[in-house]
Amino acid sequence: QVQLVQSGGGSVQTGGSLTLSCAASGYTYGYDCQAWFRQAPGKEREGVASINTAGPTTYYHDSVKGRFTISHDGAKKTLYLQMNNLQPEDTAMYYCAIRECYPDSREFDYWSQGTQVTVSS
Repeated sequence: QVQLVQSGGGSVQTGGSLTLSCAASGYTYGYDCQAWFRQAPGKEREGVASINTAGPTTYYHDSVKGRFTISHDGAKKTLYLQMNNLQPEDTAMYYCAIRECYPDSREFDYWSQGTQVTVSS
């Protein structure tokens, strides 16, 4: 059974930094498409950043470009999101998710339990 165990998050002041980790287990190969999502109260879930770990190629939402960095450690099967210069609008529940990359446009297969990131002024 594939499982994603997420850690990190917490409360920081504006301009602070946090690193989120997402450790995957229960598989040997595949699931190279991995991503971070977030959802704030009253808002729809949005994609923050994604990576094809076999490339690697990355994607960032415009709102986090230059501030967030997505990376992956293949040996540890762990996805990371380094978040710098955090702003109040970054406050949300953050989730990691993984999926097979093909066929394209498929839904993410597995999701983490989520962790809260709160940025205060």
